[in-house]
Amino acid sequence: MSSARVERVKRQLLREVTTILKEDLKDPRIGFVTVMQADLSPDMRNAKIFVSIMGTPEEQAETFQVLTHAAGFIRIQIGHRMRLRYTPEILFVKDESIVHVDRVLQLLNEIKTKESPHD
Repeated sequence: MSSARVERVKRQLLREVTTILKEDLKDPRIGFVTVMQADLSPDMRNAKIFVSIMGTPEEQAETFQVLTHAAGFIRIQIGHRMRLRYTPEILFVKDESIVHVDRVLQLLNEIKTKESPHD
């Protein structure tokens, strides 16, 4: 399979999953979710969807659990929206990069505060 095709399908998959989460998944337990990235296997049969979830740890865990249980529904919706021979299996993965970026910024601000001369 050409890598250009895999990349195109991956971008479309990212858009479709975002739309499905925003418009079609009507579960009140889902908090603020951002689809960060999609990884697609070369044979396009498996997809990892990286999501960032905001909220308390309990809210994040509940939202992730709902997403995991909704993977079958999301896969069916993707099958209806995208013209593919095989609809990929969906696996959601927590993307913790925003938490790490926030921590690095916090540390940099602490360093800046300590180094600034006090008047």
